[in-house]
Amino acid sequence: MSERSLNILIVGGGIAGCSAAIALSQRGHAVRIVEKQDAWRFQSSGIFVYANGLVSLDELGLLDEILQAGFPVPAGRNAYFDHKGVPITDTFYPSADNGRIPAILGIKRAEMHRVMAQRVDALGVTVTLGTTVDAIRDEGDSVRAVLSDGTEETADLVIGADGVRSAMRALIGIGLEPRYTGFGVWRSVHRRPQALTDKIMMMGPGIRFGIMPISDDMLYTFGTLAEPKSRFYDPAGWPEHMRTKFADFSGPASLFLEELGPDSQVLYTAVEEVGLELPWHRGRVVLIGDAAHASTPFMGQGGAMAMQDAVVLAEALALHETLDGALDAFGKARLPVCQFVQGVSHAVGEAGAKELDGDLEARNADLRKTAQEKVDQFYGRLAELNAEAETALRKGAASG
Repeated sequence: MSERSLNILIVGGGIAGCSAAIALSQRGHAVRIVEKQDAWRFQSSGIFVYANGLVSLDELGLLDEILQAGFPVPAGRNAYFDHKGVPITDTFYPSADNGRIPAILGIKRAEMHRVMAQRVDALGVTVTLGTTVDAIRDEGDSVRAVLSDGTEETADLVIGADGVRSAMRALIGIGLEPRYTGFGVWRSVHRRPQALTDKIMMMGPGIRFGIMPISDDMLYTFGTLAEPKSRFYDPAGWPEHMRTKFADFSGPASLFLEELGPDSQVLYTAVEEVGLELPWHRGRVVLIGDAAHASTPFMGQGGAMAMQDAVVLAEALALHETLDGALDAFGKARLPVCQFVQGVSHAVGEAGAKELDGDLEARNADLRKTAQEKVDQFYGRLAELNAEAETALRKGAASG
């Protein structure tokens, strides 16, 4: 298919959708995005991107702009404290490409999307806002999407990049619903003290609070803890709820929790998972990102997995002769990687949720002894799985 330009419709304009639009446009495909929001309004808390995600941004041609917009953590240092602010240990994440690509970068989500949206526009991708897909009709040699504005779009390929609560899953006959994990995440945005340059993780009994620089002058905090299913919090009360829920945290957290007030930027989300088995496509419609494999946030890999989906999908389409062969190879390449990340992230969250006050001394001792080794093992195994996926993708193309 490398010599054929496809007409591609992408449903969803978040990280996964924009990344796919960029990767596929750069390969010469004609791309259109439909996005349900009537204007670009993206949650303005932060996100951290580890080196493996920055590699994907490099392949998308966005790395330099992303580095300028965000904050690379010096030496990839993660400082661990207990919830009272007592230091436990430090770990260091791996960089990539002999240090050219930083180990970890924090960035405001809105800034990441701004950079992506500008590149989407520069590539000539048509973006239609305030629009959803109401129906999908597979016509064999094409697929027809009926849009909410009453128009119809005929495409060679439709990509469902519409997130954890993807409407595209149901439209193509996949009845899988997101699974609530029992966790909630609270996030807030603050001015960054100039001396605060590390990623910080504070470890309480069954509760976590993190701090991450996201620009030269801003940082965001993120707290995770168990929350009852379907618990609703009025957004007007989010700052007070966040301050109350993490009131036992002192040390580095104190300044930012004390700042929380009615005008603070605070966001609450319930954490859901999606674990779709193969195939991730039905006919000429394929799911990527959270629509196929939403994960818990404990390894900070959700955005990275979505961006890598986009890069690998574009490569699969270039390598394979048939669309079905490309989509099949894409899913087989990505599933082991995404399942590994999901599994580790889920295990980390579950282990933390079960901690009691009496466990903390033993936990801290174990962190001092094994934390760096676990970091190295995770990223080592992730690199191995990515290499295996690349080999399989190319081998399958050669044999096909």
